[in-house]
Amino acid sequence: MYRRGGGGSVLLVGVYVDDLIITGSKPTAVEKFKAEMKGEFLMSDLGLLSFYLGIETHYAKQILESAGMAECNPSGAPLEELLKLSKESTADRVNSTRYRQIVGSLRYLVHTSLTWLSPSASSVDSWSSLEEHDQAVKGLLRYVAGTLNYGLRYERRPGTAQIVGYSDADHGSDIDNRKSTSGTFFFLGNSLISWQSIKQRVVALSSCEAEYIAATPAATQAIWLARLLGELLGREPEAVELKVDSKSALALAKNPVFHERRKHIHIRYHFIRNCLDEGSIKASHVTIENQLADILTKALGRVKFQELRARIGMVKISD
Repeated sequence: MYRRGGGGSVLLVGVYVDDLIITGSKPTAVEKFKAEMKGEFLMSDLGLLSFYLGIETHYAKQILESAGMAECNPSGAPLEELLKLSKESTADRVNSTRYRQIVGSLRYLVHTSLTWLSPSASSVDSWSSLEEHDQAVKGLLRYVAGTLNYGLRYERRPGTAQIVGYSDADHGSDIDNRKSTSGTFFFLGNSLISWQSIKQRVVALSSCEAEYIAATPAATQAIWLARLLGELLGREPEAVELKVDSKSALALAKNPVFHERRKHIHIRYHFIRNCLDEGSIKASHVTIENQLADILTKALGRVKFQELRARIGMVKISD
C-alpha cells in the first residue's frame, strides 16, 4: 500500500504484483496519477472496481452447477445446530473424488466470498468422504444457493471510525482431537473489515484457556490493522478495543497472579498480556448475547445465525 498526501488531497494505491487499486479524496488526483503511470508503463484502465485478483461473484454459482445442485431448495443456515462430525464414523463412503472437489471449492469460497461458511466448511473433512459428511456438504450448498445475492454493505459515516474486535472460542469443538475453534471479527466503525475462523493448534484444558488462546491471534491482527489504518490516515496507531465474553479469560490476561496457575500454556499465548500492558490493546467484556464472533465458532440454529449475520452487516443486496 502506498500513500501520497498533501494540500488536503490523499491518494492511496494498493499493489499486488501488477494489479493496482487506486483511490483518493479527489477524483482529479486519481486521474493525474493514472496519467503519470500510463506515461511510464504500458497499462490498462479497467474503470471502476468490480472484482480483484480474479475474484467474482459467479464462483458460487459454478460450485452449485458442478455439484448438480443449481436448482436445489435453499437453506436458512449452513449446518444443523451444534452438528458434530467425526472421522471415526462407520457410515458408508461416497465418491471421494467428487466429494473432495466440492469441499475444496467451498473452502476457497470462504476466502473469496462473504457467504459465511466459516467454520462450517472446516467442519467437514476433505478426506473423510463419509455419507454423513456428504449430507453436511449438501446442506452447505443449499445455504450457498440461498445467499447468492447477499453481501456486506459499507456506508460512509461522518466522524473518525475506531477499530473494534470480537474474539471468541468454542472449547473442544473437534470431537476427534478435542481442539477448540477460534473466531475473530474486526469492525471499522460499523463496517466489518476482517474475520477469521480457525482451529487452535493445541488442546485447551478449559473454556477459559480456549478463550485466552484465541485472544492472541486476535491481538496480533488488531495491532496490524491499527498500524495499517494509521499509515492510511497519516497518524499514530490507536489502541484497539477487543471484546471477549469470558470474564475468566480477561482476568487471566489482566492479572499476573493468575499466571502461576497457567504455566503450562505456551509462552506465545501470553502475548495478549504484553499488549494490554503497553496499551496497544484494550480488552473488555461483552455478553454472550452480544458476542458477534460466536457465528464463527460453531453451528448455530437458524434464528440465532440469521440474527448475528444481520448484525455483522451481511444483507440482501440484490433480487
